[in-house]
Amino acid sequence: MRYPDTANLPFNATLLGDEFIRGLPDQSPQGEGPYAVIMGGSLVVEETDGVCSLPRRLPAGWKSKSREPLFIGYWRGEPLRILRIGKDTVVEPPYSVEPFNAVKERLDDSLLTIGGLAQQILHWERLSRLCARCGVHTSRVRGTWGKQCPACGHEQYPAIHPCAIVLVKRHDEFLLIHKATWPEGRYSLVAGFLDFGESLEECAVREVREETGVAVSNVRYVGSQNWPFPSQLMAGFVADYAGGEIVVDTSEIEDARWFSPANLPGGFPPLRSIARWIIDRYALQHPEVSP
Repeated sequence: MRYPDTANLPFNATLLGDEFIRGLPDQSPQGEGPYAVIMGGSLVVEETDGVCSLPRRLPAGWKSKSREPLFIGYWRGEPLRILRIGKDTVVEPPYSVEPFNAVKERLDDSLLTIGGLAQQILHWERLSRLCARCGVHTSRVRGTWGKQCPACGHEQYPAIHPCAIVLVKRHDEFLLIHKATWPEGRYSLVAGFLDFGESLEECAVREVREETGVAVSNVRYVGSQNWPFPSQLMAGFVADYAGGEIVVDTSEIEDARWFSPANLPGGFPPLRSIARWIIDRYALQHPEVSP
């Protein structure tokens, strides 16, 4: 059996290589370095001659007692700190706000990955301020990203939510869906969250059946991607059509249909996503995928 190649996509740590060395917030080293600043679903960058980079200085007002930068590791040998600023914060040149889901991608893969990591950590920090059991303010578990309640002793650690995303093939055709919230003409893969008592393969089968009415078989894993919006792990699969006509679940999606390399939709997911990676690699290039 040929094992699939690693999907070195944006938001996966391998993409950064040795340029990023993970750290922990209780280390707090001295010295200046870059900042990954998050505003809503966007990364704030400094722009020089059309080139985006992480800012090295923060304008007055971006930092406060409630928004103190948090050390997360070393980026290209320098301490990297992250923080979130409010959506009402004034951002003026040379700084600009670059959405993670922009149609036109201006952030390179490294900036996307650093920004995604910042987004995921800051989401966890906000989510874990209070004890999930009794509501008391938590404190850090040293040497980890965990939090502990000083009142009841409950410990909690970052939760990553697994999702299955699947390409269904029928000879040279492949099944894609469209959601009402997506740009007109854009189609992508069926995907959904893991349910209680499910394997990832079972999740893929169920999501295809629920959203499109189609049955699938021969589900095989092809790669995964960290998806920090806010804290997911996308496990990618390819499956074979096993029967049934398309019946769209309109509570979930707006349309589903079969496409082929000779009959493509008006738009695909962005290159930064595992959905696009799977479509390009396993629908349009037709490589063999061993079960």
